[in-house]
Amino acid sequence: MDYQKTQAYIEGLYAQSKLTRKQYSERTDIDNYGQGVDDDVARMLQVLILAAKPQKVLEIGTSIGFSTTMMAKAVKCHGGKIITIELDEEVAKQAEINFKRQGVEEIIHIIVGDAREVVTELAKDFDLIFQDVGDKTLYAGMFDSYISLLKTGGMLIAEDSLFPLFEFSSEHSYLNSMRESLDIFNKKLAKSPCFESTLLPIGDGLTIAVKK
Repeated sequence: MDYQKTQAYIEGLYAQSKLTRKQYSERTDIDNYGQGVDDDVARMLQVLILAAKPQKVLEIGTSIGFSTTMMAKAVKCHGGKIITIELDEEVAKQAEINFKRQGVEEIIHIIVGDAREVVTELAKDFDLIFQDVGDKTLYAGMFDSYISLLKTGGMLIAEDSLFPLFEFSSEHSYLNSMRESLDIFNKKLAKSPCFESTLLPIGDGLTIAVKK
C-alpha cells in the first residue's frame, strides 16, 4: 500500500469537516513556536476523549494550543476541563488568544512555567495526560510523575514516540539529542507493570497507555 496515497485519501475525508493544523496556524501572529500535532493525531485525541470522557485532562506542552483546542472541543461535550503547561510566556499568550478565537477558553486553564516544577503543585487525580513538550528529554524524566498524577484507569498519551527511528537534518540536528530520551521513555513504558500500552505509527508516533 502506498503510504502517501493512503495519507492523502484519509486527509481528504476530513478536509471539510475538521479544523486543521494549517488553518489554525495561519491565524497565529508569532513566528517562533513549537509545531503542533499532525491532523491525524488531533483526530485520534478527540476520538479517545469522546470514548473515555475524562473530566480532568493535563497537557504537557501547549505551544500555540492546536492540540489543546482539539481536545477541548471533545472535552466540552461532557463538561470536562483541561490544564495545560507552557514554558514560553509569549507563546502561552498567543495560545490564550487562539482559545478565545475558537470559543474554548472557559474549558482551559493555562499555566506558564517549567512542567517539572508545576506538576508538583497539582492534585494527583487526572483522568488523562497528553505529553507533547518541546524538550523531549522531559519524557523519560517525568515518567514517575505521570504514574503518580494519573488515576487508576487514567490514560497517558505521548506524541513523537518514534523519534528514536528518525535521522534529522542539520537544520533540526538538536532533535537528534532527544532521541535517546524518547527511547528510554518508550522502553520504560513498554516494560512498566503500571501500564498497558501500545505505540501507533501515526503522526511522528503516538503512544497510548492506560494505568492499571
